[in-house]
Amino acid sequence: MASETGKPARRRGAEVTTPAELLAAPGFVARRLYQSYVALWTRVVDPVLTGPQFAVLTAVSRYPGVGQGSLAASVALDRSTMADIVRRLEDNGLIVRRTAVLDGRRKLLYLTDDGERRLDEVNRRARKLEEDLMRGRSAAGREEWIREMTAMATHWENLLND
Repeated sequence: MASETGKPARRRGAEVTTPAELLAAPGFVARRLYQSYVALWTRVVDPVLTGPQFAVLTAVSRYPGVGQGSLAASVALDRSTMADIVRRLEDNGLIVRRTAVLDGRRKLLYLTDDGERRLDEVNRRARKLEEDLMRGRSAAGREEWIREMTAMATHWENLLND
């Protein structure tokens, strides 16, 4: 089996490395980054609260009382995934959903006191992870890397809409 890290793997005495065409494929590299990030998040930040759940908590904190549907796009989630995450966060006592007064179909989201405490705790560890991930880069280098990755994400999302 080929190593996903680019390091040699052993297979019946022969050295097997990741094929160059995979190392040059943006999707393969993006998957490697994502897998590593999720593993680090689980180990360093929180083994239970996922990155997408953290994103929802962060956005609800920033926009208390926002509609669940409106928030989904801002945290890069489709509506069904958003509904599932909100349900889990609500079951865990981190957010509450309230029905909008003027539109009974709209669910408005708010952090609970436990949600605010949990977000603060996890946010500190997440910022530490980000520092570790970007260690060795200047502030300008970090900003440039984020700009490039954001532009690539936007481009890939736009391809979905074509």
